[in-house]
Amino acid sequence: MAEFVEEPIYAQLARIGKALANPVRLRLLDLLDHREFTVEQLATAAGVGLKNTSAQLQHLRAANLVTSRKDGTRVSYRLADPQVSTFLGLYQDFAGERLADLRQVVSDHLGDPETLQPVTAEELGQRLDDPHVVVLDVRSAAEFDQGHVPGAVSMPMGELRDRLDELPRAATIVAYCQGPYCVVSPNAVRLLREHGYRAHPLDSGFTGWARAGGQRLAS
Repeated sequence: MAEFVEEPIYAQLARIGKALANPVRLRLLDLLDHREFTVEQLATAAGVGLKNTSAQLQHLRAANLVTSRKDGTRVSYRLADPQVSTFLGLYQDFAGERLADLRQVVSDHLGDPETLQPVTAEELGQRLDDPHVVVLDVRSAAEFDQGHVPGAVSMPMGELRDRLDELPRAATIVAYCQGPYCVVSPNAVRLLREHGYRAHPLDSGFTGWARAGGQRLAS
C-alpha cells in the first residue's frame, strides 16, 4: 500500500480543524459571537487566564476566524465576519446530531428540551406581531441596549422575580438570553412556570435569532 503523503490542500483544510480542536477556543468564539471584547474582558468572561486567552486568540486569528483592532494599548477582538457565526451554528448543530454525549451534557446543563419546549427563531418571527406573545430579554440591560429582538421587554434575570407582576398572565412568554448553551433563559422559564405563566425559551437564544437572519434593534 502506498504511503500517504500530505497534500497542501488537505494541510490547509486542516488549519480550521486545528483551530477548533480546543475547548477554550470554542468558548472564546462563542463569546465573540455575542459582541466585541478586549482581551482582558474576554479573559474575565471566559474564566481563562489572560496569557492563555491571548495565545488562543492568536490561533483563531491565524485561521481567519477572528479579527482585531487596536485602540492605543488596548486590543479588541471580534468574529472575522458573519460567515463565522453561521459556520459555528452549523458546527454546533452537526455535533449535537452526531454526539450523544454532547446531547447529554447539554441536557444536564440546560434541562430536558422536551420539557422546556423551546420556540425556534422562525416560529418567533411569525409571532412577533401577536399581542398575546411577550418576548422577554433576560440578559443584562447593557446587552439589551447593544441589540435585541424587536419588541422585546428587557427584564434581567436578577430582577425577574421582583417584576413578575409587570407580565400579563394571559400571554405566552418567550424568554431568551445570549447563546445556545446559556442557562439563564431556561432558568427564567422555570421561574415563570412556577408562578403560573406559560413560558418557553427561544431556541439558541439571541445568537440563534441573529444567525437565522432575525432583525436586531439597538437602543
